Amino acid sequence: MINVEVVFALPTTATCLSIEVPQGTTVEQAVIQSGIIEMCPEIDATSLTLGVWNRTVKANYELKDGDRIEIYRPLIADPKDARRKRAEKAKEEGRANKITGGRPLEK
Repeated sequence: MINVEVVFALPTTATCLSIEVPQGTTVEQAVIQSGIIEMCPEIDATSLTLGVWNRTVKANYELKDGDRIEIYRPLIADPKDARRKRAEKAKEEGRANKITGGRPLEK
């Protein structure tokens, strides 16, 4: 038997469960066995994105003793789009050079 943690975090709360599973258990099996899906209705069981120690893994990843399984929430916005919008806003407000995108020259 090996010990693992299953973690799901929201902006205001986090659920962390320590469980014991047999050697050879996959990430997906451990998440199901932990019961965290029933405890946290925010988790979409049909499209789980899972990770171990901040590294995304496939559902059939075989766990090792002491692993921390993380259940990731979907992104609210695409990071590239958000960055592009911030840059455009900075250009409009004069905080960035309209041609290069860098800081405007001080006069």
